[in-house]
Amino acid sequence: MGAALKSAPLKGAPLKRTQSTQGRNTENASARPTTGRAPVNARKAPQAVALKKKSASGYDPLAPERVRQIIAGLDQLYPGVTCALIHRSAWELLVATILSAQCTDVRVNMVTPVLFEKYPTVQDFAALEPEQLEPDIRSTGFFRNKAKSVVGAARKIVADFGGNVPQTMEELLSLPGVARKTANVVLGTWFKKNEGIVVDTHVTRISRRLELTKQEDARKIEEDLMRIIPRERWTDFSHQVIWHGRKLCVARGPKCADCALEMLCHAADKTWSTVEIHKDANP
Repeated sequence: MGAALKSAPLKGAPLKRTQSTQGRNTENASARPTTGRAPVNARKAPQAVALKKKSASGYDPLAPERVRQIIAGLDQLYPGVTCALIHRSAWELLVATILSAQCTDVRVNMVTPVLFEKYPTVQDFAALEPEQLEPDIRSTGFFRNKAKSVVGAARKIVADFGGNVPQTMEELLSLPGVARKTANVVLGTWFKKNEGIVVDTHVTRISRRLELTKQEDARKIEEDLMRIIPRERWTDFSHQVIWHGRKLCVARGPKCADCALEMLCHAADKTWSTVEIHKDANP
């Protein structure tokens, strides 16, 4: 069980640290601009005993009310958001998601319109050799493996599913290059089926900062989130957290002063805080 902190950052204080939780040097973050008030001196984040589900002080990071507040904050920040990958069909979304691995959505969205104009149908992709596809997707990185996955998926869809992208987790996972993240994107975004939660680098980082999980493995993180997020919110939660990771809760120098979730977040690498810091709330 964790113990209550002996001290907390000054209210509204920028947090100064010489080293991040991974041991990397980082720049000191600046405080929220204020009018007619002297800046608050930076103060080193206090040390905290590692928290279990519920600390001796009564803090429970997985408390239903806290989870509801996090969801409400995400609704306030990102109402109605959806997948950032441009697509017009389940097949186009599947291809775009495969290409998005280790690549930005912006880059993928530059590649796919030309790609789908050149190869309009899944049958067109199935007729290719991977080497023929490689030049078209080179800029997305890891293009050889991605070409094999896209062509392999197209061939299996044509051969085993009548040219239609399957609509179950089990069948999607049988396609080359498709793991749970890709399957969850397709099922949730196109087919409106909440079969799981998309766990990418953004969801991993933010879920750990918010102490919704302590896991590092994507499948275990997904399992933790599925236990506390209402099923009907799984897809929306995924999209909102991913957008949050792009806009505010970025990997380095998160924009805590602009975040509606700031008072709910005790992350060790916050750049601004009105609440106590938890040393083990690492991204």
